[in-house]
Amino acid sequence: MDFTDFKTHKMNTTLIAERVLDHTEMLCEALRQNYIDQCIRGHEGSLRRLEGNTDTAIGYHQRCIAELKAGNSPVKFTIESGRKYHKIVFTDGGGQRSVHAFVDRNTGEVYKSASWKAPAKGVRYDLRLIKDREWLLENADWAGGYLYA
Repeated sequence: MDFTDFKTHKMNTTLIAERVLDHTEMLCEALRQNYIDQCIRGHEGSLRRLEGNTDTAIGYHQRCIAELKAGNSPVKFTIESGRKYHKIVFTDGGGQRSVHAFVDRNTGEVYKSASWKAPAKGVRYDLRLIKDREWLLENADWAGGYLYA
């Protein structure tokens, strides 16, 4: 391999890594939006059950729906990048953190977490594959059910 080949290989590797990070960020946003959508459905269901009441809970549910529709969510999905993996970290409204999933920085392969430091064995999805990526962005749920094989 001469220098030109090396340079081209390095550039392609860098592009793939950047795309994997972009796709991981998109997954984090899809997870956050899934949480918001699920909470809105829950509050709307509560409002339907309270229909006809003059209960003060109605105002609470209406305020919650308005906040969620404005994009205000008590939970966050963030990325912590390590040497080999991007770690998707879930932070709940009380500040408790847990690992939602791992994404291989070089290959875009998505893994369920086994612990804070390591993924479970077995690739669940591949963010480089359009079909996998589109399915994930449409169906990934914030609680991680999609990661179970």
